[in-house]
Amino acid sequence: MMFGSIGVPELIIIFIIALLIFGPRKLPKIGKSIGRTLAEFKRASSDLKSTLEEEIESEEPKPEVKKEKEKPHHELQG
Repeated sequence: MMFGSIGVPELIIIFIIALLIFGPRKLPKIGKSIGRTLAEFKRASSDLKSTLEEEIESEEPKPEVKKEKEKPHHELQG
């Protein structure tokens, strides 16, 4: 399993360092907080992307269909 350019051994080392720094009691709270932050960031970036796509679509020129005005039926018979 690769997480970006970080492999499993690197993740284990990061986890051990975090466990030593924060302790076993605070680590789940920190993980939950980081998860919420990442989810909110993902949601915000998705909203921004959809808003930008909508703006780009609304700015694109739309092809106009020009119809010739039809002559009234009585003028065609002449």
